[in-house]
Amino acid sequence: MPGMLSSCLPSTSLRPQALSLLLMRNAAAKAAAVRELPPVSALSLAETQAVLTEPPGVPGRPDTPELRPPSDMKSRAVGSLEGRAGLLHALAHIESNAIDLALDVLWRFAGMPEAFYLDWLQVAREEALHFQLLHAHLAELGFAYGDFPAHNGLWEMAEKTRGDVMARMALVPRTLEARGLDASPAIRNKLNSVGDRRGGEIIDIILRDEIGHVAIGNRWYRHLCKARGLDPISTYASLAAQHGAPKLRAPFNLEARRAAGFEDTELALLG
Repeated sequence: MPGMLSSCLPSTSLRPQALSLLLMRNAAAKAAAVRELPPVSALSLAETQAVLTEPPGVPGRPDTPELRPPSDMKSRAVGSLEGRAGLLHALAHIESNAIDLALDVLWRFAGMPEAFYLDWLQVAREEALHFQLLHAHLAELGFAYGDFPAHNGLWEMAEKTRGDVMARMALVPRTLEARGLDASPAIRNKLNSVGDRRGGEIIDIILRDEIGHVAIGNRWYRHLCKARGLDPISTYASLAAQHGAPKLRAPFNLEARRAAGFEDTELALLG
């Protein structure tokens, strides 16, 4: 029977560590701490059945950037230095949220197979690397994370799906993060068009890793559907409607979506 988090859990227990990291407020320090987690061989997964108590302050957030509704966010032309920095800042904010999302999956959802936690530890590490790459590139341009406002759309979906790991898998990696697969080629081309080769290289790294992250979401969503005797396609439609998932719009990166494990029947429903 799942038990509450207790002081007898080893300090190297992965899930309590993930919760502790999630509470950190400094985004750069959080990314660095995630990257510095011990190797898997030194982490304990003995507490996968433990139901951890949520403390106040989840997730830890810095004072900046100022969070605004998505409708208040300006579209910036990348031809100017400020516009390019604004785009990179928006991407850094997405990656900061992605770190929080991966850590939240690790601590929040008990009773999954050990491979589930190892997968999401890999996601957390890679999202932290993405943030570090974008943060360093922003600094090269004379800007820092927090210099521009941002929105909270990714975490809002985390809140909506906090009570069901299957909904979380369906609507965060398979929906919101999959939209990143669609957007990445255009973003890379924009950066390359203004001579920002380093920015384009970072987008290619992110796209490569995000294909794997979406694949992890697909794998565990289907695992949960099978365990519950549910059809993945009709269940996805029901979950998307129930939780107000955004409607997906073309263009779609079908090659990347296939590589991430979407089946042809699912891709045909994109329109």
